[in-house]
Amino acid sequence: MSWLPDDFVHPVHVPVPGTALHLRPIRESDTALDYPAVMGSRERLWEIFGPAWDWPQETMTYEEDRIDLLRHEKEIAAHQSFNYALLDEEETAILGCVYVDPPERTGSDGEISWWVVDDLVGGEEERALDALVPRWIAADWPFQRPRYLGRDITWQDWLALPRAS
Repeated sequence: MSWLPDDFVHPVHVPVPGTALHLRPIRESDTALDYPAVMGSRERLWEIFGPAWDWPQETMTYEEDRIDLLRHEKEIAAHQSFNYALLDEEETAILGCVYVDPPERTGSDGEISWWVVDDLVGGEEERALDALVPRWIAADWPFQRPRYLGRDITWQDWLALPRAS
């Protein structure tokens, strides 16, 4: 059984209210925007995602990022998992990402996490994204028990949960 209904259509453009930003599924062709966003915020992102995902490695190359984005693009097309880029209006910069994934740990039917680049931390764009994500998931995704990693459960507590079967 799939983690999503067969007829589910994933959103392709999600405005972030009160900002000039939007979310859209990430693509391999976004590597030139993604690589500087990730590596420019790498130390903080490692503190968040490193223990769980071993990402982003200090030595990650542009080519490794391109391969990773191609994998994400294929997973999105297959509805296996979703990585949404947070983009400016003209799509000249990636300013963060939102991940919507099948549950790796017991107790939820979808696992959601997100980040913004260091320059946006604590600012109105981050607050707008923080407010949007749970509302967007409730409105547009078919989850009954979404889990917001690093928000409603710490990454450490999440890692201690039993793996989903």
